[in-house]
Amino acid sequence: MKNATPSVSPLKNNGHIHTPFSFSAFKSVQQAVQLAKEEGIKVLGINDFFVTDGYSEFATECKKHQIYPLFNIEFIALDKQMQADGIRVNDPANPGRIYISGKGLRFPFATSEEAIAMSTLAQKESQKQMEAMISKLNDLLLHKEAGFTLSSDLIYKKYARNLIRERHLARAMREEAQANLSGEPAVLALFTRIYGSEPNAKLDNINAFEEEIRGKLLKAGGAAYVAEDEKAFPSVEAIKQFILDSGGIPTYPLLADDAKGGYTDFEEDIDQLINKLNAKGFFSVEFIPGRNNRELLEKYATKLYHNGFIVTFGTEHNTPAMIPLTVSCRGAEPLGDTLELIGYNGVCAIAAHQHLIQMGKTGYCTQNKTTLPREELEILGDILIRNKYNHESE
Repeated sequence: MKNATPSVSPLKNNGHIHTPFSFSAFKSVQQAVQLAKEEGIKVLGINDFFVTDGYSEFATECKKHQIYPLFNIEFIALDKQMQADGIRVNDPANPGRIYISGKGLRFPFATSEEAIAMSTLAQKESQKQMEAMISKLNDLLLHKEAGFTLSSDLIYKKYARNLIRERHLARAMREEAQANLSGEPAVLALFTRIYGSEPNAKLDNINAFEEEIRGKLLKAGGAAYVAEDEKAFPSVEAIKQFILDSGGIPTYPLLADDAKGGYTDFEEDIDQLINKLNAKGFFSVEFIPGRNNRELLEKYATKLYHNGFIVTFGTEHNTPAMIPLTVSCRGAEPLGDTLELIGYNGVCAIAAHQHLIQMGKTGYCTQNKTTLPREELEILGDILIRNKYNHESE
């Protein structure tokens, strides 16, 4: 492949996982990194929503297990015009809502006062929504004589760290029902009363059961749904500025193809997508290949790579399902040589950018342009990663 890193095998990597500092399948940062070590992963990227609180613990665990750490973050923006026009971007259910990642942030973390204010407001508004949802859930639990209620204190103590998210509420509902009721029949009877019909998911499938709680109670139309205040969603430009002020690379996460081979309105034409991303100042993209067909993913990722983008892959682990940390495509199909090399090039470029920023030097990009050749970063990053823990011969 043109512009590949040196003629060595790509090291196994995963550029995007969530930890319990937002929501995660993992019980701890320690567990996430330990499992990555067991799967032979050499480069791992933390990618929590809104917060960098897990960075120090993540760095310590990665050092212990000789894994190269990438320090990332994720936000959700709202484009009001796209929302009004019904344009789906990378959230298939919510027009105008845009997930944005920042890659290779400064560690130890430091940013501007303006960036801190933006992030603090987004977190505050999101937690106000969660408190309102907890109140509605409690009304429902009392009305249905569940025998227990929830509280933010309980959820922080048992299920969350510094941030409560919707998935924490679903997990708390399931686990508190199981803890307070006498056996599976009683739990299913409670959810039958709450839903008005028997649950479709089984309790032995935790992921499906909690997803059903979210779908029936916490999403639009559900008994405990509370619409987010627009203040919970910064603009695309505000999020980009936060990432740049924090030393990172603004990155667009592609949803890409769904199970039927369809794409969102924003992503369906790859050539137009490239132009739109360049115009918005995004020169880095990422995929979660587990939701994509390998051939379609390779088409998109290759085209983006050859048009100058940094391209990375991850697994998220942002649901209760404990899937492998080894990145694969839909149906657990391996990435294959082309995608493996593209993805490794991507984490090399981010590692190099991260290193240069930490040295007080210029990184990969500014607000609307790249400042260093991606190919030079790929080579530097490969050297940094292999030399850090003596992975030269792997």
